[in-house]
Amino acid sequence: MGVLVTGGAGYIGTHTCVELLMAGYEVIIADNLCNSKETAVERVKKITGKNVKFYKLDLLDRESLEKVFIDENIDCVIHFAGLKAVGESVSIPLKYYHNNLTGTFVLCELMQKYGVKNLVFSSSATVYGDPVSVPISEEFSLSATNPYGKTKLMIEDILKDLHFADNTWNIALLRYFNPIGAHISGTIGEDPNGIPNNLIPYITQVAVGKHKEVQVFGNDYDTADGTGVRDYIHVVDLAKGHVKAIEKLAKDHIGIRPYNLGTGTGYSVLQMIRAFSKACGKDIPYKIVERRPGDIAACYACTDRARIELNWVAEKGIDEMCADSWRWQSQNPEGYK
Repeated sequence: MGVLVTGGAGYIGTHTCVELLMAGYEVIIADNLCNSKETAVERVKKITGKNVKFYKLDLLDRESLEKVFIDENIDCVIHFAGLKAVGESVSIPLKYYHNNLTGTFVLCELMQKYGVKNLVFSSSATVYGDPVSVPISEEFSLSATNPYGKTKLMIEDILKDLHFADNTWNIALLRYFNPIGAHISGTIGEDPNGIPNNLIPYITQVAVGKHKEVQVFGNDYDTADGTGVRDYIHVVDLAKGHVKAIEKLAKDHIGIRPYNLGTGTGYSVLQMIRAFSKACGKDIPYKIVERRPGDIAACYACTDRARIELNWVAEKGIDEMCADSWRWQSQNPEGYK
């Protein structure tokens, strides 16, 4: 079965490609490399010993993307491609709306034209906004507190309308929480451009001396230690969830169905700093600063639906997540450069 992976050279994309290849799928990657490196694709090939077809293109380039649909046998699409930083989206919202929405329009129009109706969409727990309680189930009301989250929510609504108009579409909406960790080989991992927007890559860069200290955005939230609480999930567990979703779409017609992918356990920023200090064997310096626009106090998942319907559960704990993150960063202090 041929799987087109948009954004497949990125952090979650590469780990998902590894799991797809190991499960016997043919993988075709489309990525514009705006926040990823082609080196990562070469390392996916090395890890798996299998070939990957790679197309450097932007989803907004309809002609180039259509050529992929013409030239390749595509049975299913996993759609990762999109800008993804919460803080940045608050600063440059128009860029996020234009890129994330338009790219999805072009992709879905071509999928429809070429009869590819199985889609796994990379959504996010940000579609729950500031939840009234935790853990968060798929039945919670949806909203978003920042432009990044709003693009995910808008795309979910667009896909619901698409399915309503044509119920032959078969769509899994994977709402995942906070991916961290890296492949156990230490050869692929998260390598953001510039200063990282997410906690763990920033911690790892502090640990290797690239930054002086971790900025903790607020310590006055209504949580146990005042810092934000998130559900951190190992990226390999998350990748395996995508394989399970592909299997589900191939076997059953689910219509359009959301699934939370998380561990169901929340950890605070300070707990994560301590856990990573243990993993790397050194204290991680940090400084409390003002809250970051768009952030919420606590967010962790109820994962019952994914367990029951996809036969998927997260298996890796926080110590393994931090150890694998440190192995990647310590072996690749400059990322893929």
